[in-house]
Amino acid sequence: MPLSFRSLVVPRHARIGVVGDLDTATEAWLILHGYGMLAQGILHWFRHAERPGRVLVAPEGLSRFYQERKGLRTVGASWMTREDREHELEDQQGYLDLVAAEMLSTIPRLEVHGFSQGVATAARWTVRRTRPVARLVCWGGTLPPDLDPAELGTAVAPEPVHFAVGDRDAWVAPSLVESDVEKVRAAGVQVVLHRFSGGHRIDNGVLDALDGITPKSEPPPNVS
Repeated sequence: MPLSFRSLVVPRHARIGVVGDLDTATEAWLILHGYGMLAQGILHWFRHAERPGRVLVAPEGLSRFYQERKGLRTVGASWMTREDREHELEDQQGYLDLVAAEMLSTIPRLEVHGFSQGVATAARWTVRRTRPVARLVCWGGTLPPDLDPAELGTAVAPEPVHFAVGDRDAWVAPSLVESDVEKVRAAGVQVVLHRFSGGHRIDNGVLDALDGITPKSEPPPNVS
C-alpha cells in the first residue's frame, strides 16, 4: 500500500514572553524572534524599548529543537520549515491571530517587529492582519518571495515600512535587505531603511530613532 498523510489540528500550549502590563498598556509591540531563538532572547534585545504604557509581547515559535552553540546544547524555536509548508503557514498565522485577540485586543496601538526569520512571519501576518497595525519593522531579515510588496503599504499606511540592518551582518547580507527595500519602493510604498554599525542583532540606536519617528516626520540622519 502506498504511504498517505492526513492532517489533524490539535490543541497545544504556546509560550508568549511579556514585558510590561497588558492591563494598562496603550501601546503593544508584537515581536517575532529569529530562527533558533526563544522569547527571552529576543526580549532581552528589546529591553531598551521599554516605556511606560508600552508592553512588549514575544510569542515563541511552535517548533522547538536542540542545537549546538559554542559547544553548548541549547534549545531554540522556529516559525516554520518547508516541510508541510501550507499547514505550517496556516498554523503560524492562526497562532498570531489568537495572540492578538486574546492578549492585545484592548490595546489601542499595535506595531509589529520581526527579526531574521521572524521578518517573513511578521510581514505575512501584517498583510493579512485581523486588526490595524500602526507600524512594521523588519530587522535583519528578508521578505517572503510570495508576498506582494504593494500589500505592505496598504497594511500600514500612512506609516512607511521600516527595515533595519547592521553593516556587519554575517547571517543576512545588507545587500539582500537593500534589494527588498528597492522592491517595496518600486511598488509605490514609502520605506525607511535604518543602517547601523554592527552584526545580526537589534540596535539600541535604531530603537531610539524609531521612538522619535512619527508618520509625517523627517527621517533622522542614519536612515535613508
